[in-house]
Amino acid sequence: MVLGRVALVLMLLVAAVKLVHVQVFQAEALSARAAKQRATPSDIPAQRGSIVDRAGRPLAFSVDTRVLYVVPRLLRANWQKARDKRPDRTPDFETYTARIADTVVRAAGEGADRDQVLAKLRGDGQREELAENIGPATAWEITAAHPDIGSEYRAVRVYPNGELAANVIGTTVWRKDQKPAGTRGISGVESSRDQALAGRTGRRIVDTEQGRDDVVIPGTERVLEPATPGAGLELTLDVDVQFMAQQLVSEHAKRSSAHDVSLVVLDAKTAEVLAMATEQKINTAVSVPFEPGGAAAVITAAGAVEHGALGPAGTVSVPERVRVDGVEVRDRIGHATQDFTLAGVLARSSDVGTVQTARKLGEDRFADLTARFGFGARTELGLPGEGSGQVPPREHWSASTLARLPIGHDLAVTLPQLASAYQAIANDGVRVPPRLVRAETRQNGQRVELPRPAGARVVSPQTAATVRGLLRAVVQDSPGQKGSSPAAALPGYQVAGKSGTREQPSGQRVWNCFAGMFPAESPRFVIATLVDAAPTDSDAPARLFREMADYLAQRYRVPMAKERAPVQELVATG
Repeated sequence: MVLGRVALVLMLLVAAVKLVHVQVFQAEALSARAAKQRATPSDIPAQRGSIVDRAGRPLAFSVDTRVLYVVPRLLRANWQKARDKRPDRTPDFETYTARIADTVVRAAGEGADRDQVLAKLRGDGQREELAENIGPATAWEITAAHPDIGSEYRAVRVYPNGELAANVIGTTVWRKDQKPAGTRGISGVESSRDQALAGRTGRRIVDTEQGRDDVVIPGTERVLEPATPGAGLELTLDVDVQFMAQQLVSEHAKRSSAHDVSLVVLDAKTAEVLAMATEQKINTAVSVPFEPGGAAAVITAAGAVEHGALGPAGTVSVPERVRVDGVEVRDRIGHATQDFTLAGVLARSSDVGTVQTARKLGEDRFADLTARFGFGARTELGLPGEGSGQVPPREHWSASTLARLPIGHDLAVTLPQLASAYQAIANDGVRVPPRLVRAETRQNGQRVELPRPAGARVVSPQTAATVRGLLRAVVQDSPGQKGSSPAAALPGYQVAGKSGTREQPSGQRVWNCFAGMFPAESPRFVIATLVDAAPTDSDAPARLFREMADYLAQRYRVPMAKERAPVQELVATG
């Protein structure tokens, strides 16, 4: 009992002596050391979510890497302490830093500059980055062997298919200047869905130099809250269809010496985007509106059938030219005054016939249908830079407006908008807004289907079926009853669609487009094409449509038509 008390007294005396020593003799040294560093809260970047196509094939994902860095003043100070303590086991500073440089250069691989690394190690800067894109395991080995070298999290965004769908997927950058630092989307889906992909940052405590929160002392990180990875995105794109679309677009751009060529493929029922390709690096399909010319006639045809202004059995008297409130409208190919069927107005791409029919429909009905078909409003694709096109406000219309809008003049659309209008006809009169992202994959691996855009009825199923039938005449190639775009016809299948041509304001180039669907009797796909080029080959968009449709027919094993499309009468003969 007495011995225990004596031991306790001795322990207290030792502690008291130690406390006095620290407070009196080491206070200045400890204060100086504490003044040089402090605990600083810091963010932990979250792993960015991946992007896949409709079959789960990777389009974009992130790879964790590390940046190796050094605080040269600390490196020299720590070396000096080691040198003072164990001079026999501590090499000179040149040898010491050379060993570190060799290790870093080996890890960095080809392209690393040993002299630059040495200069940074031996300098007197606050913080120097030595190498980037270092694997986490390698970085750990280096920092374990050389505690004065720190490693910082970085992520490299990988696009395994190269440029494939780059105009849709977009790109990212690592932003050190933002808080928190991390990968940020700057275009495409990477930008529009950045918040979901980015995840939630975590928190940690690091020791930093006093007055320099950006100078982290290596090896001092303590995690408080781990980061939450971002959600993965499943797009509606089909990688194979996208590849073929881009290949065809590139080929046609070269063949036509075109300024730009673009193509959009939609699922006829769901309006999911299977492919969206442009020759330009930016996504001109959504960002650059154009005047669709005769392709806009689908609005007039649908309205005429829906409201009884002109049915498939009726005719309209079509002179070569007509004047409406001082605006002259003329057909490109001269002809005597003839009685055109509605199929003939579409198949012969008659501007006069379209305007005559639109005037029967009336301004109010035409304006209503233009909005119902989606013109003048952005789609729900959600891509950055997407345009809404242009439709003159109803209150600004004049008596001459129906001499221009029905034939695609003074009316601007994006290619997805044009495709969406034809999707309504393909889908029995119900327009479903196009969509590009159909599911998210959460942190626990659960796949969550995103809400499908609600469809809206534009015309009746009967009207849509009638218009599909009328549009088949555009691609027919029969003596005396030849349509304007037989180049779009696909042997063995029934195709329905409409071409459009409009001279650009510069007068040097034209917009040539074609939008259609196949199989016409029961559509599965809607394809819209646009060629921005000199006015030398008006059939280019129709051929692009046919080649894309041919690929889709093979890839999805679309059954051939049981019978050929009937030849329709274009000009009344009786």
